[in-house]
Amino acid sequence: MIERLSLNSLKFFYYVARYESVTIAAEKLFVTQSAVSKQLKSLEQVLGLVLFVREARKLSLTSEGEVLFECCQQVFQQIDQCLLQLQQHSKVQNNLILSCEPTLAMKWLIPRLAQFKRLYPEFEVSLLTAGGAVDFKQQGVDLALRRDDFVWGEAVYSEKIADEHMLCVNLKKNKESPANIFISASRPKLWQQFKTRYPAQCRGIKQTSLEHFYLCIEACLAGLGATVVSAYHVEREIKYQILDCVSPVYRDGSSYFLLSAGAFEEDVRKLLFRDWLRDEMNKSQQWFDRVNDNKTE
Repeated sequence: MIERLSLNSLKFFYYVARYESVTIAAEKLFVTQSAVSKQLKSLEQVLGLVLFVREARKLSLTSEGEVLFECCQQVFQQIDQCLLQLQQHSKVQNNLILSCEPTLAMKWLIPRLAQFKRLYPEFEVSLLTAGGAVDFKQQGVDLALRRDDFVWGEAVYSEKIADEHMLCVNLKKNKESPANIFISASRPKLWQQFKTRYPAQCRGIKQTSLEHFYLCIEACLAGLGATVVSAYHVEREIKYQILDCVSPVYRDGSSYFLLSAGAFEEDVRKLLFRDWLRDEMNKSQQWFDRVNDNKTE
């Protein structure tokens, strides 16, 4: 039976039954009244049933018509739900879910995402903040930007993006040498590495540990002391002459990598974001070099 039915005729029947009017159904479907009447007549002929009782200007369903209308309501509702799920799935597919270390995300990446959106308006980058190991499947993550301070395993695809750059900064309006320096507990070796590299800057200075780089930066901005941070975290503050460089910018031996559960070549979104990210971090590195050059002049 179904192969003899026109789905279009069932749709026309549904609209006429719903609004009890050929005229209104034709308006809703953007067709002529004669087209609607033709489809109804064809459907009744195929089924061998009378579906409507025509009384004056009103159409009423017969008992057979009521059965078919109830069936159409259920079927079309299921189709609507299915189409909605497909649209939502398509929207999710267009979103690239990126996990990024919190302070890097807040201080460096977010201010640049508007530029990426202008370049590639066809998909969104949804940002999650986290550090360390990432469970791509459980967390629903497409990409993760991480430093290579942990082992992510051979099953994870990785692309090097940029070297980490560090420096010591202090509030520019503080003319005196800092008596206190804030160090993030998220990098246990940071203070010892800095003391080894720049022993002169560390003499007579009190070291205070805070949980995250963001807190160290805020303490520095509040005038409470200096801090040793990633240069990416304070690039804007140095450009706007809010913070001053106490030490040169230096590479600490670690690097940022973009991680993925699948090959980058399998998803054009990942390739576009990888190349854009690498280019943006390279621009920052070139600016760090100019900062060092200016300090030596």
